[in-house]
Amino acid sequence: QVQLVESGGGLVQAGGSLRLSCAASGIIASINAMGWYRQAPGKQRELVALITSGGSTNYADAAKGRFTISKDNPKNTVYLQMNSLKPEDTAVYYCSANIRRGGSYFNDYWGQGTQVTVSS
Repeated sequence: QVQLVESGGGLVQAGGSLRLSCAASGIIASINAMGWYRQAPGKQRELVALITSGGSTNYADAAKGRFTISKDNPKNTVYLQMNSLKPEDTAVYYCSANIRRGGSYFNDYWGQGTQVTVSS
């Protein structure tokens, strides 16, 4: 089995910062990409940021210039540094990873989510 465990969410005032972490554990042969998604009440889950095994990154427009995704390969951990937070960033943030456990196939795995609340 593969587990993704997120941490770092919480309550912060507008303009503040939070750092989310997500550690993947279990039988992992390789990780293709890891990313962060978020889902606000009444809205669909959306991509926030993605980082590939080679280190390439992709950000949603709402995250550009404020959020930074990074990873620690030996620890199978991905981070999301969020600065200049806005009330509209309030959501449950989910970690996702595209992982090969063995053989040739990659599958997507998800964490349980961590709540981020930004007060105005």
